[in-house]
Amino acid sequence: MDMCAEEAAASLLQLEETFSASLARIDALVLKPLLQAEPNDQKGKENFKLFLLLNDRFQALWNLTEENYRILKQKRGDSERSCIQDIYTIWKGDLFLSIYIQYFVTFANYVVVQGFEHVTKSKSEAWKLHKTVLKQFLTDFTPESSMALALYTVLHKPLRDHIQQYLLLLTTLKEALKEGPEKDVVTSVIQEYVKLESFISQVLDEACFTKALWKSLGCKFTDMLCVPERRLLEDSKNLPISTSTNRSDRILLFDDVLVLIQGNSFQSFDLKLVWVDENCGEKSAPGLHGLRITTPEETFLLSAKDPQMKAVWQWKLSQAVRQALNGKRDFPLWGRTGEGSEPPPCRFFSYVFRLEGRFRSAAYEGEWRWGKPHGKGTLKWRDGRNHVGDFKEGLEHGFGICLVPRQAEDRYDCYKCHWYEGKMRGYGICEYGNDVVYKGYFKDNVRQGFGILENFSAEHPFRYTGQWENDKKNGYGVWEDRDRGERYIGTWLDDHRHGQGIVVTQSGVCYQRTFHADKMVGSGILLLEDDSVYEGNFTEDLTFVGKGKLSFANGFVLEGTFTNKSGQGLQTHGVLNTSSEQLDERITKTQLGLREFPVEKRWKGIYDQFLEFLQSGCKEEMEESFTGFHIQTSKELRKSQEYLFCQRGTEDVSWKIEDILEELVQHQELESIQSYLEKALKSSLHPLGKLLKALTVAFQATYSGIGANRHLLTMAQEEVKYYAKKIWEFYR
Repeated sequence: MDMCAEEAAASLLQLEETFSASLARIDALVLKPLLQAEPNDQKGKENFKLFLLLNDRFQALWNLTEENYRILKQKRGDSERSCIQDIYTIWKGDLFLSIYIQYFVTFANYVVVQGFEHVTKSKSEAWKLHKTVLKQFLTDFTPESSMALALYTVLHKPLRDHIQQYLLLLTTLKEALKEGPEKDVVTSVIQEYVKLESFISQVLDEACFTKALWKSLGCKFTDMLCVPERRLLEDSKNLPISTSTNRSDRILLFDDVLVLIQGNSFQSFDLKLVWVDENCGEKSAPGLHGLRITTPEETFLLSAKDPQMKAVWQWKLSQAVRQALNGKRDFPLWGRTGEGSEPPPCRFFSYVFRLEGRFRSAAYEGEWRWGKPHGKGTLKWRDGRNHVGDFKEGLEHGFGICLVPRQAEDRYDCYKCHWYEGKMRGYGICEYGNDVVYKGYFKDNVRQGFGILENFSAEHPFRYTGQWENDKKNGYGVWEDRDRGERYIGTWLDDHRHGQGIVVTQSGVCYQRTFHADKMVGSGILLLEDDSVYEGNFTEDLTFVGKGKLSFANGFVLEGTFTNKSGQGLQTHGVLNTSSEQLDERITKTQLGLREFPVEKRWKGIYDQFLEFLQSGCKEEMEESFTGFHIQTSKELRKSQEYLFCQRGTEDVSWKIEDILEELVQHQELESIQSYLEKALKSSLHPLGKLLKALTVAFQATYSGIGANRHLLTMAQEEVKYYAKKIWEFYR
């Protein structure tokens, strides 16, 4: 075995010595003269930079050869016998492959830009001095008559020949080795060198193919499309294919873009955002051998003449897309037709929309699927709007955060919401730039259902808790005006108090009236802080007008007509009854709102969302949309204990919907049910806990602070009982 290694090392030593001498001659007679012939024109300067890089790659390859030669010679001088590990070409196989790949890729780039053709036309003195010597060397080296072709040959053929000699030597060594680990190592290295041979052949073929294209196209196309690294993979002139709508005269597939040429213009599509579908209705149209090409803003068909042509185009397109997504070409570049995996349908990429539509000029960065934003992503418009969140089939869908700049101020409206097919739907939090915050439900981009609107500014602080319809207060709701120190509990229509309503004030006054577009109409009942009760008509500043009945705390009753003339105070014309020694208990214990606001209709918006969640199948991904979530907002909101639905703490356990549904059926005994409900209702993550939190917020908005009025006690009590009833219904 050692004898095999020694013979291989000896042969390799001689091989490297000869090759190194050849490289030295090429360096002296070809590269150095060309390096001295630096051009003056712009195109020549660009090519010269590429030639400098090619020279660097050549020197690296030469240095590696010298290093291999030095190590082999040193081992030969040692008394110890050589082994497989001493052969540098095997031991450092990856390094050899890398150096050769880098050289031939750079060499191919120089071929593509017609570097050899340009350099042979150089008018520099250095070039003229060396031209005769170089011609003689090239004639000895290669029979090619063209100087450019001779340069092309001398700078790649010796290297390819040397790789073949490596392969021959390694194959001989493998055949001499017995079965075992060493033979396996040599076999593996041989396979890589075979791939390298194939890679070099393909690289040079692609380079020549691409160079021929740039020669055939006009300057307009080459100036915009020609870059050294770009390779032509297929051309519809060589392998016919056309667009079904005749939108192009020629189709060019490069390694990074797909180009459609029509007359003097062209369209290019980045392959990272190209999807190829081979199934596009051939059963319904038997003569159509088509491929559907999908891009972010356009979809079109490519039609081939026969199934074989379609198969080749489909394979080349798919492999080009996959390699573009990988950010590197395969090694070797191509396998056999039909080999290679398909590109993934889901991708991550950035793109700026150009065509008309809602996304025009917007930049999207994120996940894609079949030409549309799909998954997580960020969308930014030029006017400052941006949306971060979930997308589905090209539309905002799922949870997202959207910032919208306000026109007159350097502020933003911030929407944190669930979206459905491009529109806000479900629970969300919106922090407007004017210090107003909405926490509640949306539908089709407007407030709809239960929600809380609160103004935190010092100028006019308020809070509305209740029902919304089409972005306006509609239905049952509670309005608290902190400036006036009063709270309205009642019904609304189109942002106005409309229907039955109760007003409680900070001073303890409480009254119930009928409202029409914010105006009080008809008679009502006014409960004063001194326990007097007035039944009749009165103004907004609580002045009695018209017919009415005033019952005093001492039992006296004044019934008649009341007027309030300027400068004369309150006047009445009526009857004062002093026969009663105490106020009628029916009056003193008056409970407001019971008949006017049936308990089952008060917070229907909260119950409806929970019921819809149950009816939808309690899907995990929809749970927050129906039952709410918690996101930290501004400093003031973080201090508040009035988050709608859910304030998450570290003590909370994880409540997954599937676990909840599984656990529900396990509790049959009363004690077990009680224990489970207690745990669930205390959790800010359990749906029932969120429901209770929402009801608690509604209860506090109505009955805490100013609302803690004895005339609302029964209304509050029946509400709590109804909460318990509904929670039990939902649990069952």
